This record gives sequence, C-alpha cells and structure tokens, in this order.
Amino acid sequence: MTRVFSGVKPTGHLTLGNYLGAMRQWAETDQHRADALFCVVDLHALTVDHDPARVRRLSRQAATLLLAAGLDPERCTVFVQSHVDEHARLSYLLECVATDGEMRRMIQYKEKSVREQGRGGSVRLSLLTYPALMAADILAYYTDEVPVGDDQTQHVELARDLAVRFNHRYGHTFVVPKATPPKVAARVMNLQDPTSKMGKSDDSGPGIVYLLDEPEVVRKKVMRAVTDSGQDVVYDRQERPGVANLLEILAACEGGNPQDLSGAYASYGALKKDTAEAVVELLRPVQQRHRELCADPGYLEGVLRAGAEKAREMARPTVDAAYRAIGLLPA
Repeated sequence: MTRVFSGVKPTGHLTLGNYLGAMRQWAETDQHRADALFCVVDLHALTVDHDPARVRRLSRQAATLLLAAGLDPERCTVFVQSHVDEHARLSYLLECVATDGEMRRMIQYKEKSVREQGRGGSVRLSLLTYPALMAADILAYYTDEVPVGDDQTQHVELARDLAVRFNHRYGHTFVVPKATPPKVAARVMNLQDPTSKMGKSDDSGPGIVYLLDEPEVVRKKVMRAVTDSGQDVVYDRQERPGVANLLEILAACEGGNPQDLSGAYASYGALKKDTAEAVVELLRPVQQRHRELCADPGYLEGVLRAGAEKAREMARPTVDAAYRAIGLLPA
C-alpha cells in the first residue's frame, strides 16, 4: 500500500490556506487511499525565536484541528514529531550526507534569514539545517508520497536527493519519495497581498482567514480583499492576482473551476459576497468539531499517544538500518 506522510508546523494559527492546500485533501483522499501519517512538526517551530508556552498551545490546537478537519485515527496515524525520537536521530545522519551549499540554496532559508536579520535578531543554525530534519521526517517512514503545497516541493526534492545519495553510498536504505501537490488551490494567497502566500506566521492578519475565525470576521476579511484595476471579473493570475485568488478560493470551496466561475460574475462585490459565504460554510463543520474535541481533552491526548507509539514502531527499523549502514555500532 502506498505510504503518505505530511505535517503541519505550529508557528501560528492554521489558516484557510492550510485547509484548502493540504488538510482537506488529507482527510477526503489521502487517509482513504494510503497508509497515511500526519504529524504536528513541533521541532520545526524552534528554528526561530519563539515562546515555549505558545508552541505547546499551538501544537495542541493544530492536532485538534487536524482531527476536526476529518482525519480519523482509525484510518491514519496522527502524532506529534517530538514524541518520536527517530526524527531527531535520523536528522543528524542526513546532515552528514547533505552539503552546506544545498542548505543555503533553500528558498525558505534565504527568506527567513533575511527577515530575522531585518528584525535585529540572529539566525539560528537550526534554520539552516532544518531541511535535513524535514527529510528525516519523510524518509524515516519509507514514504512514497508527500502531499505538499508548491512552496514545499523544494524540500521534498532535497529529501529525494539525500535518499538517493545515501542509498548509493551506504546501500539501499530509503524509499525515494515524490511530492504530490493538490490540483486546486495549492497556494492560497493573502487577501491583502495576493502576490504572497496566506501564511499562518504572517503578521498581516486582515489578509489571512484563520480556521477558527468567527463567520462575521471571515466575511469582513473577504469583503475587504484587495482586487485589481478594472471592473470585469477575469481569471488571470499574472495580471489580476486579487480576483484570481478569490476565484481560486471559491472554486476550491465549491469544487468548480476558477476559469469557468469568472464568467458568472459581473462585479467584484458579487464575487466577494459568494466567496465569503462559501468560506463560512466550508469552515462551519470544522469549527463545530473543534469545539467538541476541545470539550474532551483526554481524547486528543489518547490519539496522540497511540499515534506516537505506532509511528515509533514504523520508523525505528528504518532508522536503525540507517545507523548500521552509515557505519555506527549497534547499541
């Protein structure tokens, strides 16, 4: 059976972009067609300055929202990265296979290091090396497919390169995975800056729809979305990014095609209104299930405990094999 792995980083409140770009596909498709693992990758949240209490709070919230989005612990494995030591164990081995140049070419490292320096902070070494940890997340489980947005495909390519290199140097140890981006809304853009991704760690709150936003907040944000010059509703990602973003969000919510939807609107206002209502209705069941799960915290703890145990059993043989292959004495 195909094995799928993907994760979400608890660096901010999860957004509509996270849901449309990844979580919905995980729940509706991936957990039913594959042996699937979904992880809150909390170790990745430590690569920049952070509040420990906030990381713990967001990790719990992210795990709760994964379940609220429809992940079923009876069908897939849901766990927290730091609960499975094999991720950190394998990460160091992959650092010993990766090169400094590969790490520095990562787009997210370039962007985040500039941002940290701009804030007057220092750049942590882990920000440079965390793609090796991400590769370990994937390779530890004999992963075949990694469903990710297009902003993460570079990291999956690195995981592929490291798997091939390790196998060539030390003997076949890892499956070489591939990225499987979703077909629609792979990258939902910020409503106030439609040339930038709707990121959960972004400071531009008005442009981001969070999964737990109240309906009126959602409507307000969508109705105030930046559009473009001109009056006609045309789907053109390059020339009309604001309108294109709204059409893509609406299409993703309703299962339509953004190009086809563009012909149904004579004004930006009508498009915004329909998009806002579609998002509100999309999030309604997720928010209801989130409230139910929050009322029973013991259930989440049990799911994460069982998920970590299962993930550990799956990862340990692979990581132990990698330790032997690279030349380390068995314990």
